[in-house]
Amino acid sequence: MEKAIVVGATGGTGASVTEELVNRGTRTVAFGRSRQKLEDLRARLGHPENLMIAMGDAFRPDDIVSASEGADVLFHCANVPYHEMVSKLIPLGESVMEAADRLGIKVVVIDGIYPYGRRQMARATEEHPKQPHTKKGRTRLAYEKMLFDQRWSRAKVMIVRLPDYYGPTANEASYLGSTLEAIAAGKMAFFIGNMRVPREFVYLPDAAFMITELASKNDAYGQNWHIPGAGLMSGKEIVQIAQQASGSAKSVIPLGRVGLSLLGMAVPVMKEVVEMLYLTEEPLVLSGDKYERLIGPARATTFEKGITATVHALQKRNGTIFTANSK
Repeated sequence: MEKAIVVGATGGTGASVTEELVNRGTRTVAFGRSRQKLEDLRARLGHPENLMIAMGDAFRPDDIVSASEGADVLFHCANVPYHEMVSKLIPLGESVMEAADRLGIKVVVIDGIYPYGRRQMARATEEHPKQPHTKKGRTRLAYEKMLFDQRWSRAKVMIVRLPDYYGPTANEASYLGSTLEAIAAGKMAFFIGNMRVPREFVYLPDAAFMITELASKNDAYGQNWHIPGAGLMSGKEIVQIAQQASGSAKSVIPLGRVGLSLLGMAVPVMKEVVEMLYLTEEPLVLSGDKYERLIGPARATTFEKGITATVHALQKRNGTIFTANSK
């Protein structure tokens, strides 16, 4: 891989993938709609010589094609808001695939676990049945079918599936991202779902490393791949680590169906989370066996190290430091 373009480079996964590519010395184009966010990303990475920025709209194939000159891999990290998923996700994917097909390049699509529906395996392999019972799950399954459609005769695509994630670049698209951001800032925080049920989360720098490893393997395309986390941990344990790292101990309030529905009257995206709460009650855990057979051991930063690094990075970025616990 000599040159890559990251579509949606300023989002949670996009920024982490961009950083991984830059650190590997790959010539990289960060593609996004906001020049300010792209410039902020470049500044955060230290203005590396091998990073270029390109403004454009991912819903316009011509914009992607213009920014992709010389690229051999396109990382599709762009996403749509929860409450717009049903209407906008597939048009976004079609735009990216049309551009990639015109260019004749490889595509790495970052996606989640919604198409599987309820857990049917103790550790879900890529062969886990896809039987979604939610509208978002059905939309994501239709999205997969579109990505692998035979009409894209020149582009080669793979899908990498992540559990929920966290890390310095995670944002509101991650259930845990907004929780850690609030704790780092010394504010009251919300935690989506039951705080006692252990769940799987992947540390974004680990995920970016594994995604990039897969992207470099020609025989990885045309398939689904799982990117596992470093095990399971309950919300209560995660919050304890984050509060210790932050030096602040403000309240963290769990949000279930009632709380999310009430909050959703003011914040539409929160209401949309309700149908996905089954994942916080019966967590689906990803198997990394297939990845390990092709690449080697999965990278797995411990929760203690990853959460602490995330909180400290957020505090540094926002200029928030606590020297003693505050109630």
